[in-house]
Amino acid sequence: MPAMNDAKSIQQQYANADGLNIRMLLHHKYSTNRQSYSDWISEHYQIRPGMRVLELGCGTGAAWTDAKRWLPDDASLLLTDLSKGMLDTARQNVPAQPNIAFAQVDIQQIPYQDNCFDLIIANAMLYHVPDLDRALSEVARVLKPGGRFICSTTGENGMHSWFHQVLGTGERAAMPFSLQNGGAALEKHFGKAERRMREDGLEVTDVHDLVAYVTSTISLGYIREWPKEELIARLSAQMVDGVIRIPKEYGLFICTNPKKG
Repeated sequence: MPAMNDAKSIQQQYANADGLNIRMLLHHKYSTNRQSYSDWISEHYQIRPGMRVLELGCGTGAAWTDAKRWLPDDASLLLTDLSKGMLDTARQNVPAQPNIAFAQVDIQQIPYQDNCFDLIIANAMLYHVPDLDRALSEVARVLKPGGRFICSTTGENGMHSWFHQVLGTGERAAMPFSLQNGGAALEKHFGKAERRMREDGLEVTDVHDLVAYVTSTISLGYIREWPKEELIARLSAQMVDGVIRIPKEYGLFICTNPKKG
């Protein structure tokens, strides 16, 4: 089973937006918390006029389809991703504005000067970074002293843990960056890393949507190789009164006081 931060597997998974859209749809249809995860995260940004904002791993850009809701006209936003395919989709999804730009960027080697961003964002992507320590060092370098780094991630007791427990086979891979271990990794590079948790879960009524989720993600690689009929049967066995209930463990860190190398 490929690791979550295996570079080749990540490149394949995020070559385009198809798989990500499948996973986002599952959360949109079945999350018990009806506030979108994207809106919950965005409420923490608190972007003020004049701020310069960098998002690393922007994906499809779906969080910015109504950019004016979060971004003042005189603040600037640079949306970046390692995948050209993702950036192409983001350019289509995000309405053209003079204060929004796009660039292909590797978080492990950010091509900008020291101390140049007021806010840096990295959502649901740090567990995919091959050299996490180098990446966080780069984030701290380009963040202004007094700036903030906000990064969301998942926990070790959520969906993927549920899949491994329920399906009862395969070796569970360690998460490179989770709500449990992320704070220690961040505090090597920031003076403070405050964790905030979100309450949520899934109540799935169509098992085929779960099958589509499994087959779209590298971290469940050993499961997606099963015959489809067996996967459907094993997941359907978890249905009670027409619903499969799955825990979710999501949250974010707000980091301040970047330590400069």
